[in-house]
Amino acid sequence: MQLKWWKILCIIFMFLTFTAGFLIPVPIIGNLHQSIRNFFFHVPMWFGQMGLLTLSLAYSIAYLRTQNLKYDIYASEFAKTGIIFGILGLATGSIWAKYTWGEFWSNDPKQIAAAIAVLIYLAYIVLRGSMTDFDKRARVSSVYNIFAYFIYIPLIMILPRLVQSLHPGGMEGAKGGGNPALGGDSLDATMRLIFWPAVFGWLLLGIWISSLKIRLSLLVNKNLIHE
Repeated sequence: MQLKWWKILCIIFMFLTFTAGFLIPVPIIGNLHQSIRNFFFHVPMWFGQMGLLTLSLAYSIAYLRTQNLKYDIYASEFAKTGIIFGILGLATGSIWAKYTWGEFWSNDPKQIAAAIAVLIYLAYIVLRGSMTDFDKRARVSSVYNIFAYFIYIPLIMILPRLVQSLHPGGMEGAKGGGNPALGGDSLDATMRLIFWPAVFGWLLLGIWISSLKIRLSLLVNKNLIHE
């Protein structure tokens, strides 16, 4: 199997993330202690999910412009992988919350917003599965995908920052409650050095997974695809 350059880059970044994420010395921040190592997994997963869902949005728009079912398949598979990343993000976040806040689920606004965002995209999959007509399914789900994305961004990036939250960046955290923000002076130089390769590593891994699923879907539906 021939590897493209970005796949090799993905392997390098993920190897760096897992080895350095577990082995490098980390600063002791608040009550995080060694659980701060989850920063290399939990946070980049959400960044990766945002990238995958943005690609899904772009292909939904491309489908509406061209009516080429190939783009609908691309949008669907990127969204599915994004959902997997979202579920993994919720799981790693719950584990982190257990060691930091004392319980897996504390009804924190960011936890609730993230869960709602995942449910919105799960509804996208359910919607697609409820229709058997390929063209109708592609049109309706593409429109839904566009609306879902522009609901998702405020849920993840904006609304949780406007209310009190135990998460870094929330109003309560800014006043000294909850965890210190994982930015600014909270991260040392080594953690910063590892963080962005981790983000791109998770994103490239999601694209790699999606590309394999896309190839399979294109083969299954090759009689419906036109160039």
